[in-house]
Formats: sequence, C-alpha cells, structure tokens
Amino acid sequence: MRGRTSVGIYSLSLLLSFCVGFSIPTLSAFERVSSGQTGSLSWQSKARLRHRLTSTHGDLVVDGQGIEFRPAKGSALRWSFVEIRTIDLASPAHLSLTSYSNRHWHWPGDKEFRFELNTPMPPTVAAALVGKVGKPAVDGDPDSRAQSFASIPARHRTRTGGTNGVLHFREDGIDYVVTGAGGGRSWRWADIQTIANPDPYHFRVGGYLETFDFELKQPMTGDLFDRLWDSVYARALNVAGAAVGEHHADQ
Repeated sequence: MRGRTSVGIYSLSLLLSFCVGFSIPTLSAFERVSSGQTGSLSWQSKARLRHRLTSTHGDLVVDGQGIEFRPAKGSALRWSFVEIRTIDLASPAHLSLTSYSNRHWHWPGDKEFRFELNTPMPPTVAAALVGKVGKPAVDGDPDSRAQSFASIPARHRTRTGGTNGVLHFREDGIDYVVTGAGGGRSWRWADIQTIANPDPYHFRVGGYLETFDFELKQPMTGDLFDRLWDSVYARALNVAGAAVGEHHADQ
C-alpha cells in the first residue's frame, strides 16, 4: 500500500500539471518565499574568487540587498538577489553563485562564480541567504539546533562511500545532519520537487538541483510520510486552485 501511494505521487503531480498548464511544485516553490522570512542579513569574510588557473583575493559581503565581492585590486562585483539564478553552499567554506549572465566565448550555460571562504558561513546565515535568493538552491550546512517534529537516523550512499546522519523533519523543510564533515543538506519545501517512500526503510528527496536517496535505520511511518506529502504537494494544490488559467513555462 505504501509503495503504491509513493509511486502514485509522480502520476498525480504530472496529471495535475497537465490539467492546469504549469508545473505545480515550481509555482508553490517560488510563491511561498517572502523576504520577511529571513529578516536582516549582514555577513562578510575574506575570500578567493577562483578562476580556471588563478584566483583573486578580496572580501565577500552578504547583505539584505545581495552579494558583493570586493577584490584587493580592481572594481567590485555585485549581484542583487533578483540577478542570482542559484547558489550552491555544498560546504560552509565554499560558495558558488550562478548569475543570469552569459559565459565568455559563447560557451553554453550561465556564468558561475566560485568562492573559497576564509571564515565558514554559519548555518543561520546560509539559511537566510538561501531564503533571500528565493529560487531553488543547495544548502550543505544545516543547523543541527533547529527544531523538528520528527527525526530518523539514515545513511546516504554515494559512489565514493557515503555518510551517516539524521534526517530532521521541520515545519519549513527537511535537514540531513551528518556526523562528520561534509555531506549534509538543508532543503526548504521550495527546494523539493518530489518525495518518495517505496518502503518503510527507504526515502528519496528529489530536489530541483539534486536528488538524495536514503537508507533509513528506523522505519518511516505512514503518518509521517503523509505529513511530508502534504507539505510538498497539498500546498501546491492550494496555490494551483488560485492560479488556474495561468501558464508557466517549464524550466
């Protein structure tokens, strides 16, 4: 019964998307984010902007309007939040920013800026920054002190081994807090496109930018999965009901 329920999620989401003419999770993801959720934002660190063969030293400044890099020599670079396509904080000491600018020499894709931070970005700052950007992002520094309504120890397998940690289910999203350095994640509901629970000991988080498959060390109850399902999909249905007739192009 659980397997049929989780597999049916995908069919239901696709059917509803076809009927109303847009991707339901995408709309709910962006419309649920507001600047009031993140409060004030002010943080900076010495940093290096990495190039293909060299790097530029300077200061990375994050405030309530955007992100700025002030090099030791030369002009500053600044991106307002609306001009940032996505950010990747896979670790507290690394920040990748993708803008809407074209890459040089007509290479395909958008321009990416990769920074190495001298001071690791705190989890609270990372969460506020992701909230300000609004679009789907990667946050690899979850706050282990954040309140949750349920937790399950889990393992995330990778090609090079994997990590052990704990899945924390919060009102605002899902955190995977690891016992060692690296490999953690914090997803807002805005970052999650699909979830699946084919059996009590497996759980998948399908984000817009990456997918994590977990082996659960304790079973996930049907009630818990239903609550997560509501957070990802039921809110989207509410938004869809108010937006019938609009068309959103697939990304």
